[in-house]
Amino acid sequence: MTENFDAIIIGAGQAGPPLAGRLTGAGMRVALIERKLFGGTCVNTGCMPTKTLVASAYAAHLARRSAEYGIMIESPISIDMKRVKARAETVSTNARTNLEKWLRSMDGLTVIEGHARFEGPDTVRAGERLLRSPRVFINVGGRANIPDMPGVGTVSYLTNTSILQLDTLPRHLVVIGGSYIGLEFAQMYRRFGAEVTIVEKGPRLISREDEDVSDAIRDILVDEGITVRTDATCIGFKPHTEGVSVDVDCTSGDPAVVGSHVLLAIGRRPNTEDLGLDRAGVAMDQRGYIRVDDTLATNVPSIWALGDCNGRGAFTHTAYNDFEIVAANLLDDASRKVSERLLGYALYIDPPLGRVGMTEAEARGSSRRILVSKRPMTRVGRAIEKGETKGFIKLVADAETKKILGAAILGTGGDEAIHGILDMMNVDAVYPDLQWAVPIHPTVSELIPTVIGDLRPSD
Repeated sequence: MTENFDAIIIGAGQAGPPLAGRLTGAGMRVALIERKLFGGTCVNTGCMPTKTLVASAYAAHLARRSAEYGIMIESPISIDMKRVKARAETVSTNARTNLEKWLRSMDGLTVIEGHARFEGPDTVRAGERLLRSPRVFINVGGRANIPDMPGVGTVSYLTNTSILQLDTLPRHLVVIGGSYIGLEFAQMYRRFGAEVTIVEKGPRLISREDEDVSDAIRDILVDEGITVRTDATCIGFKPHTEGVSVDVDCTSGDPAVVGSHVLLAIGRRPNTEDLGLDRAGVAMDQRGYIRVDDTLATNVPSIWALGDCNGRGAFTHTAYNDFEIVAANLLDDASRKVSERLLGYALYIDPPLGRVGMTEAEARGSSRRILVSKRPMTRVGRAIEKGETKGFIKLVADAETKKILGAAILGTGGDEAIHGILDMMNVDAVYPDLQWAVPIHPTVSELIPTVIGDLRPSD
């Protein structure tokens, strides 16, 4: 027997549950199907557990530096990895449990646990249940990408998901991939006490950022004892008596590195291959991402795709914003578009990197006449008082329109301070308006008006 609903949501990640709340609040009868863990990547294997681990690693780092602050702690400190793991699990479990309780108590919502597969553009099967609806919303997220590198199938390796199950400290963690996920795990495990090597195929870390940002981040990691191997042109894997031998073949240094554990942190891929999208006629690109237009609608009029599976954003906040766009357009008679979204994001090493808008390199390539200003964190009172002065603040602006084009804040509190810039850009304000703000002292944000005052033509 076919069950009829006003809407079907596939996936209980960041976009699905709030969408269920809005749709049921509008009087719709909704089915939400989740095949594994409520909360998606962020709650279970992403933001929440990893930032909990980052916090534990930061505590260990401060403990080692305690004498600098006049606090004497017996050295060397010890790390209880079982308690570290348990703390992260508790944070995730509590969030997942609370989310599931909220969904199951929602009037008008039917929660179904099972694997959803399309049988047509308006028909979805979940186990023995057959559901039909004029509206279907796909929110299935993504997972770690496992590239076809030589020997990868012959060795044991970790992903961002499986590494969370470790309750012992790796002797030597080799991280393959010098981007956001890899760098966060590299620093946290170094602070827990492991030897760590980062292997990056490209010439520098986080290549999407400006070169000065990449160089500063590399210096921060190297200063903590992490080995960084860039230009790794021939990455491969072989079993070794001590774990895994990783072929690097860099322009300098040993041609191979032996680690007890290997973490593959080389991008993500969407969870779309087993949804029966072909039966619904939904178009995908070559990487498996669902094609959507500026309103997140697919080529099938009754189907939308939200979150990581649509390739239009790779963050929790962009997935949530996908929900906001869809809900506003369907229920509030709005005309919101993905292209209007101003992307901000952060890298959660310590100190963190907060980013919004264009890089300096992108601005230079845009044919604009640009202004640039940069100040080291050694000029920020808050950073000096905390003893955390690594990094810098950089702004890029359009000389003619006086609009801020982008910013990078690499330094203590950078992930929070960047919102002062992000908010100005969102309301399309000119930078002189921010220059005359009176920020609170002592904060990181208080230097932003000063940095704006130093904007100068770029060479």
